[in-house]
Amino acid sequence: MYKNKITQALLMGAGMAVASASMTAIAAEVPAGTKLAPVQELVRGNGTEVATLDPHKVEGVPESHVLRDLMEGLVIQDAAGNTIPGIAESWSTDDNQTFTFKIRKDAKWSNGDPVTAQDFEYSFKRAVDPATASPYAWYIEKTQMKGAKEIISAKKSVDELGVKAVDDHTLVVETEVPLPYFVKMMAHTTMYPVHKATVEKHGDAWTKPGNFVSNGAFKLSDWIVNEKIVLERNENYWDNDKTVIEKVTFLPIENQNAEMNRFLSGEIDITYEVPNEQFRRLKKQYPENVVVSPNLCTYYYGFNTQKAPFDDARVRNALSYSIDRDIVSNAIWGQGQTPAYALTHSGITGFSPDAPEYAKLSQKERVAKAKEMLADAGFGPGNPLDFTLLYNTSENHKKTAVAIQSMWKKSLGGYVNVTLENQEWKTYLDNSKQGNFDVRRAGWCADYNEASSFLAIAMTNNGNNDQKYSSEIFDKAMHDAAKVAKTDEERNGYYAIAEAQLAKDMPIAPIFQYVQPRLVATDVGGYPDKNPQDNIYSKDMYIKAQ
Repeated sequence: MYKNKITQALLMGAGMAVASASMTAIAAEVPAGTKLAPVQELVRGNGTEVATLDPHKVEGVPESHVLRDLMEGLVIQDAAGNTIPGIAESWSTDDNQTFTFKIRKDAKWSNGDPVTAQDFEYSFKRAVDPATASPYAWYIEKTQMKGAKEIISAKKSVDELGVKAVDDHTLVVETEVPLPYFVKMMAHTTMYPVHKATVEKHGDAWTKPGNFVSNGAFKLSDWIVNEKIVLERNENYWDNDKTVIEKVTFLPIENQNAEMNRFLSGEIDITYEVPNEQFRRLKKQYPENVVVSPNLCTYYYGFNTQKAPFDDARVRNALSYSIDRDIVSNAIWGQGQTPAYALTHSGITGFSPDAPEYAKLSQKERVAKAKEMLADAGFGPGNPLDFTLLYNTSENHKKTAVAIQSMWKKSLGGYVNVTLENQEWKTYLDNSKQGNFDVRRAGWCADYNEASSFLAIAMTNNGNNDQKYSSEIFDKAMHDAAKVAKTDEERNGYYAIAEAQLAKDMPIAPIFQYVQPRLVATDVGGYPDKNPQDNIYSKDMYIKAQ
């Protein structure tokens, strides 16, 4: 997946010539007169067990929630999602192509070592190094950092990446083309630094308690797999004086009802989600605890385009057309979600794709077309399409899968036969990456507030293109958006071409646009309920006396 306004142009990703001279980030702001609780401990539900805590190897939301507390990049976000200083106290550019970041002189790692520009140079190079096998190496390529694409494909040495530590406190980054939203992209977990000596000493074991060296507001205290991750306040953090929370515990609870019950019994301060079927009751009985925030995420089903019969666009379109998105959004979830017919979320600043033709049809008309396409592809009551729908363990995902399975069965009759399969998070990620699925439940959340943050995942060589979709038209549109377009209007024109191609090929079936409902204890102050990327920093919160 964040308090200090720089310039409106910088925050919105417009032209950023000589942005920022001196800026000061603000940590937890406790309103005057607020009485703080004597014990400042925060317990957060986190959905599932994290796959890793190495910022260059993560690819999921649960991992990112923990890492935002442990690590800090050049920039972070405030409660409204604005880009503000992190480890970089300032930055500047004259051309949106060469960026100079000034590293804080008081920034330290949890072991007391200074955080330097060299740490970022080492970390950016580590993330693109093929030897690291980062699932998010593509993200650095999307920043247009010089040499990234060739390094990732092993055509250049990591030493040729366009990043250089001029001295301990000056980092210069060069991009292939002008990129006005480059600084925004630096808030992502992939751009976090790691402590070189620790990584080289411990190898993959560097993320274990006792080994982990962090530069964020907290440090790793304990990690019991499938039970909890415990963080303690990092007294060496540069802004430690403004941190109020002393201890943060993340609980990997996959069952939303179990998480809800633990919240209601006072064991959890902030839940990861809210059970769909309990939302209306909770909103009525506990209105002060139900918080619904905007969330730049799209929920979708992905098709394995390398596996018959899902290599046939007619089959993919048929299954997509026959999903009643209004029912899923309003009846199954019903928390403010809206139907999706495009990959890009409508809340993305500056881009709103035209609705595809199938979005303008009635559901009855879509189903009729779906039957025609399946029949053309050779499927029907005498030869049904048999496939498995994979989803990661979650009651909400299960309810959605059961509902859509029922829709397919009811609307398509004997044309399809669907089996549901759930897997725990790490196994699900592995099988998605390896292509061991027919159709899979997935979701994508914006890594930065720009349309390419969504569309990039459908590019042929993108590390998160688990559908293995490949389209020359789509790839060219995305290439031209980055390297040919000179204005936002031109860039959006290419994005529109890309979205139209997705609607035609349907490698994914967009289903709905997220909101983020949570249960938040009334004694929690500073919860960022307006952050559109759901970027939460425990350092910005505090516990009020009751």
